[in-house]
Amino acid sequence: MGRDFTRFEIDLADDGVATVTMTRPPVNAVDLAMYREIWTLFADIDQIGKGVRAVVLTGAGKHFCAGNDLDDFASMDSDNVRERMYHVREAFFALQDCAVPVVGAVAGAALGTGLCLAAACDFVLASPDAVFGLPELSVGVHGGARHLGRLVGQPMARWMFFTGERLSAERMHALGAIIDVVPRDELLDAAREQARRIAAYSPVAVRLGKQGLNDIEFVDARRGYELEQGLTARMMDHPDSKVALAASRSGAEPIYEDICPPPTGGKEPG
Repeated sequence: MGRDFTRFEIDLADDGVATVTMTRPPVNAVDLAMYREIWTLFADIDQIGKGVRAVVLTGAGKHFCAGNDLDDFASMDSDNVRERMYHVREAFFALQDCAVPVVGAVAGAALGTGLCLAAACDFVLASPDAVFGLPELSVGVHGGARHLGRLVGQPMARWMFFTGERLSAERMHALGAIIDVVPRDELLDAAREQARRIAAYSPVAVRLGKQGLNDIEFVDARRGYELEQGLTARMMDHPDSKVALAASRSGAEPIYEDICPPPTGGKEPG
């Protein structure tokens, strides 16, 4: 199944839903090697097998991800900080730009880096014990507020950043930052069910839609809709468009061909 990963377990089901589990006990803290693995995995999600249609990202054990490995922070200085931050940045955006939608399944702590990983997902479900926060100032660093801004408005993001306040899953749900709060023992199944709903659509249309949603996130309404219309035009030349329309009109179950396009590649960070 693609490359060997030391900090993840990966399972690709027959329905096209891949479950990616962070496995760095005890709290899935992210070190430099793990940032590199995040980039390697999500910059080319098709390496894990044919027919990936959606991903569920979760963490093994009690916590989703409690943050950056503090030993890494301790070893940073003015000579290596820019290179280190490059790897961090590229990891987050490889996840955000993953070719297929990523559903976050968050239990326990999603702090600092963990919050950024959750925010880089397309949407998030969480267990009642989940807690979200940015303790960056408490460890003498910056970052994460822009990622948090994908989940909450500016006043809340600034308040959480400046105070270090941690919010419960229920409060994040009330803010619209996560889509549902699910009992811990049901969380992974609920996230996979959401991923299966995505996987039922044309994989070509979903991948174009993922690209489109990322492209329009920060543009004005007119330009954003023009970009979406451009995607519709691209779909007109693909058989899946006709399959979807025919199935919708007849009430039949659409059958789409799996795709596994050539890796998008790109130069590996560092």
